Amino acid sequence: MALNQAQGPDAAKKPVLPQVKNVIAVGAGKGGVGKSTIALNLAIGLHRAGATVGLMDGDIYGPSMPTMLGIKGVQPEVQGNKILPHHVHGIHAVTIGSLVEQDKPLIWRGPMAHGAFKQLLLDNTQWPPLDYLIVDLPPGTGDVPLSLCQMLPLTGAVVVATPQQVALDDAVRAVKMFQQLGTVVLGIVENMSYLSLPDGSITDMFGRGGAERMAKRLDLAFLGAVPMVPELCANCDAGKPYANFEHNPLLRDSLMAIVAAVSAAVAERNLQATATLTIS
Repeated sequence: MALNQAQGPDAAKKPVLPQVKNVIAVGAGKGGVGKSTIALNLAIGLHRAGATVGLMDGDIYGPSMPTMLGIKGVQPEVQGNKILPHHVHGIHAVTIGSLVEQDKPLIWRGPMAHGAFKQLLLDNTQWPPLDYLIVDLPPGTGDVPLSLCQMLPLTGAVVVATPQQVALDDAVRAVKMFQQLGTVVLGIVENMSYLSLPDGSITDMFGRGGAERMAKRLDLAFLGAVPMVPELCANCDAGKPYANFEHNPLLRDSLMAIVAAVSAAVAERNLQATATLTIS
């Protein structure tokens, strides 16, 4: 199935964002595992594969997308009472970091975060027709992930973890949260899987393969692993995520393998949903 022809599940039950075929949440049990980096590169990779993609920075308390997209300090256009997403690097992106004072901490209680997330996702943003909307969630199992799962039917969720056990323990909790809320977990991504050295050798900094073993234990798909390479950090800090797919073959291939695995998981999920609806 071509990426730009992906059909979302439960289309007839999706009045809130009818122009979006698939909504994919990217979550993590804890902070610092590179969830936002994976969400951004998944969006860029899907675009490079031919899909029309949106990216919602739902990390309300710590929005990092302005830096990684290279739009820090750039206000979005407004049409009427609707925000027009930034069109940058081929994707349509919305982040609260573009709407608040730079470096200002957002000291919000749960209901305020819930309200801001809902306004950005549904009420105040004019999303164009999209094959995929990638939603970068804040870490943990709090109000915002709960809100997303309750607001609209998700195609599925991608959970990001690093290989060490302390991160995997929290990743399991994130998986269980999505499952308890009735959201299909498309699979697990292992970030910072290993360190690639200049001489071509690798070092397992955090115990490579932990996320793959966790996925197998939970009967989930393992979507792939991203190595620790200096270019990934440098490109994202410079607001040039497209460069992750251009210069380092190891980095490019690892990211595109995840893109292919996610698109295949989405296609399978949609096929199952269509079959269920037909039977009903």
